[in-house]
Amino acid sequence: MDGRGLSYHADRVLAAVDSDRAAKSALVASWQRSCRLHRLDPAERRGPERISDAELTAARARLEPLLRSAQTPLDQLFLAVGSSGCCVVLADRQGILMERRGTPGDDETFRQWGLWTGTVWSEQSEGTNGIGTCLVERRTLTIHRDQHFHSRNTLLSCTTAPVYDHEGHLAGALDVSSCRADLTEGFVSLIATAAGDAARRIEAEAFRLAYPQARIMLLPAADPAALIAVDSDDLVIGATRTARALLGLPAGPLANPLPACDVLGGPQSASPGLAGAERSALQRALVSAGGNVSEAARQLGISRATMHRKMARLGVGRTH
Repeated sequence: MDGRGLSYHADRVLAAVDSDRAAKSALVASWQRSCRLHRLDPAERRGPERISDAELTAARARLEPLLRSAQTPLDQLFLAVGSSGCCVVLADRQGILMERRGTPGDDETFRQWGLWTGTVWSEQSEGTNGIGTCLVERRTLTIHRDQHFHSRNTLLSCTTAPVYDHEGHLAGALDVSSCRADLTEGFVSLIATAAGDAARRIEAEAFRLAYPQARIMLLPAADPAALIAVDSDDLVIGATRTARALLGLPAGPLANPLPACDVLGGPQSASPGLAGAERSALQRALVSAGGNVSEAARQLGISRATMHRKMARLGVGRTH
């Protein structure tokens, strides 16, 4: 875009900011935040801010579990979109780029645009853009070319999905960016779907890593991202953001773990209470031991005679 084009875009943004369109347009509302709240100038030509290498190392350390979970989904997403002139980046919740995937032949172009690890793409720093605006609005979105706040970013098309941690807190954003002018609406829609799916895979893997000793279960008839962590006492001790939305739970540690049977549904036990729980424990041990009463007793930490007495009292038969 030449100087006249840059000036035209800046004038267009400022005119929209001064209009009453923010109430009807999420894009104009973002432009208003950029201009009035963050005091940014759409005609600013200086590129994105970059943090120091030491600051980047510290930021990556804070996000380490999520970064570890993201490696395979990032590779798979780039495999799907990289040949189309796109790069894939993962930013933290401050909009700092932590991870990047790109074709070597395109690297210099994206480096010039600031789509490189260590650069800051928060809305506060860069105005309306895919990463920063996604982090503010917490939804998958596309900021296409002249929808950007800064005139210098109007050759970019950015599609971004939010990423949440194992406690349901916003952790960052996964972005697919392109400088191609021929992106069709259909292809952008496919990118948005792929980015959203990759973000959910990152969340699922991070969730599993956060609860290594728990059973990870899917809520019945729910979204594949609706996962819960169940401990050895059959209590729900963790839930993904999607699961929390379905269960009406806030983000953060579960102050009061929930009985898995209450969350997962299904028929209620015919014999509730301590007797029912004891019967279930005996039956599970017998199944695990292949019907061997002595082995089941050993697993439960009781004698064989005690095992037989409990089986007789609770009406538990030998499992075949």
